[in-house]
Amino acid sequence: MSDVTRILDAIQHGDPQASGQLLPLVYDELRKLASQKMAAEKSGQTLQATALVHEAYLRLTDVNVVQTWDSRGHFFAAAAEAMRRILVENARKKATAKHGGCVIRHQIDPDALAFTDRSDVDLIELSDAIERLTLVDSQAAQVVKLRYFAGLTIPETAEILGVSPRTVDSCWAYAKAWLLNELSSAAD
Repeated sequence: MSDVTRILDAIQHGDPQASGQLLPLVYDELRKLASQKMAAEKSGQTLQATALVHEAYLRLTDVNVVQTWDSRGHFFAAAAEAMRRILVENARKKATAKHGGCVIRHQIDPDALAFTDRSDVDLIELSDAIERLTLVDSQAAQVVKLRYFAGLTIPETAEILGVSPRTVDSCWAYAKAWLLNELSSAAD
């Protein structure tokens, strides 16, 4: 059992000091993950990668919320999901009238849906589309979250989901096409 898995188990059992032991072990990886996500954000982003790591970590280790992780990979998948939610919340907040939400939005560039690190994808529309995809194919939606938001490779995603890389590749291709169709329809 790795140190991270052992500490995650201690957190699950309510050890108050375990959270302090976990951060030094996972901080660099979480920081790298957050930096990748922040690099893909639109310019003018006020949220910093460090703040994103800290907020996600606080959500993951909240002693008032019962959380269980099967493994180190499961923890990082949860971290990616927490970061996605934080970025979406931040985008929604900025979209309110008080924060410039009355500004006219530009249509999504369909080429951005190749899921590269381009910053012109509307994060709120993408998140809403992923939620709709979850209702249609939850595994494909999970693949998108891990590949796009966590920046994982196909083999890493396969390991976390416990499926073959070929399955992940198929889900990834399907999800990209499905999301392209959804976001194109939303833009019309």
